[in-house]
Amino acid sequence: MRKNWLQGKTVVISGASGGLGFSVAKLLIEKYNCKVIGIARNEKKLLSAIESLGDKKSNFTFKLFDVSIKENWIDFYNYLAENNTQIDLLINNAGFMLPFAKFDKYSDNEIDEIIKTNFTSIVYSTKTLLPLIKKSSTPAVVNISSAAGLCAVVGESMYCATKFAVKGFTETLQQDYKKQIYVAGIYPGFIRTNILSRQNGKAKDGKLVKRFMYPLDKATKKIVKRIAKKKKRIVFGFQGRTISFISRFFPKSAPSMITKVLKASKLDMFDDVFN
Repeated sequence: MRKNWLQGKTVVISGASGGLGFSVAKLLIEKYNCKVIGIARNEKKLLSAIESLGDKKSNFTFKLFDVSIKENWIDFYNYLAENNTQIDLLINNAGFMLPFAKFDKYSDNEIDEIIKTNFTSIVYSTKTLLPLIKKSSTPAVVNISSAAGLCAVVGESMYCATKFAVKGFTETLQQDYKKQIYVAGIYPGFIRTNILSRQNGKAKDGKLVKRFMYPLDKATKKIVKRIAKKKKRIVFGFQGRTISFISRFFPKSAPSMITKVLKASKLDMFDDVFN
């Protein structure tokens, strides 16, 4: 059987202390014997997650820093260069959602934080690490966007703005480095992680919301499987596929359709949007 290109590769993953980031890292290690360098800020959470790797723990190393600060990426690049560490794949996963609210409710600090974490950090990491990535025989960059990067979602102006930016950046990279670097964009709906941790109200933890969130293990398998096949646009899950479909075939009415669905749900985490 022909060896998959991911086998034994060195992968850098941001937002790797838990959730989707660590789940993808774990599967890459277990299935393809990858060496993963995780980027995160929460050392305690990261160390706890690493224990689940068992005898594969040595395949996971990490660096602790804030991805939104450019100088941190430069320091990381210098660390890799000094240790002659070759990078084959960069997965930009770090990101978060602000509470559902109308735009004027967000503070300047919240706006600054989400732009820097969800988008600017991806520009910094890619720009800084690209010289190392290009030296690989299989250079690759994978950016985690969102279904919210395909269509406007009421109450998430800044989250959508950053994820639209990630989509635009990713698709332009695909053209800039066509046939030179494998570049992929991932556009899922809600996955069962802590993505809703900042939301207001009790509904974020309710059974109804969780029922519509895609299981983490299934999301991880789909993402890794499609990266292994070098798919450039990865959309999955009911929400992801639905938003992708309506935004493509009904671009003018799609945002209003989403607004009606969210309003009809009467979930309290949308109170600041509709009341």
